[in-house]
Amino acid sequence: MLTREKFIQISLETNLFFQRIMKEHLFFIETNLQPVEASLINEANSLKKSFEQLLHETVVYADGLISESAIRSNEFVTPYTLRAEKVTSRLTGAGLNTMITKAELELASNPKCVDGEQLESIVYAINARSINLLKEVIAFQRKILDLALGCKIFVTLYPEILEHVTWEAIYYLEMLKCLQNRKLPKKAVCEELDFWNNIMGEHGQFIDGMLDPSEEVLKGTAEGFAEQFEKLVEDCIKEAEKQIIHRSLVTTEEIRDFKEAATEGLLECEIKSIIPLLLADHVLREANHYLRLLRMMKGCR
Repeated sequence: MLTREKFIQISLETNLFFQRIMKEHLFFIETNLQPVEASLINEANSLKKSFEQLLHETVVYADGLISESAIRSNEFVTPYTLRAEKVTSRLTGAGLNTMITKAELELASNPKCVDGEQLESIVYAINARSINLLKEVIAFQRKILDLALGCKIFVTLYPEILEHVTWEAIYYLEMLKCLQNRKLPKKAVCEELDFWNNIMGEHGQFIDGMLDPSEEVLKGTAEGFAEQFEKLVEDCIKEAEKQIIHRSLVTTEEIRDFKEAATEGLLECEIKSIIPLLLADHVLREANHYLRLLRMMKGCR
């Protein structure tokens, strides 16, 4: 059972990371649907705004109560997030609340006197609202995927990307349900590693597929990462825990560096691609989050 303090801290950190991820998934769907699908665009926008409201509240309560390691990991925001939001919003015409990002850049880890019981109730309520909203988002994303696969709508997102974002939403939902019972998910090492190694590998595939064909070196690097993470999934049950965690850590550090360089290159308009700037920063944050998880796993073994 988690203590009250741990329940509050882990819930806030989980929501800070995933609420932003979820609202950006909805932003990507919103901006990749065709104008003829006005009702679906409005639905994506409405769900996005609901997650923005939740994230705004989470940021207010999280200041001073989250760990220094979580802040330093750059999994909530990076030095590129604000600029990526502004440019992507300007280029697509879709709105993003950049005031939340500015507030997150000021987050600190400073122990302070709080009413623990009252804060516990507030955090429990934020988790509950996130759970309810996640169920709506999962249903919406599955609807978009079914419509796309049935050739009833045209959306400029790979079906695998729609499946990818739904699996992340389900992962987040399971995490919150466990936290509401003051527990962490009980998963075997390979189950946790395989989830995130699959996510990282698919990022490599998506980056490869969205780079211009002339970007041969970058495409080859992205393809190579996809293959490395696929091998990590294949090898997980064959290797000792320490070894597979170490290999996952090294490979994730490498793809993190690649994503960071790509984000910088895209921001400076030095890379030819159809990758939205915010998507580049998005997948960078996911690598940063996974690295923090891996370092915690490595420290426990």
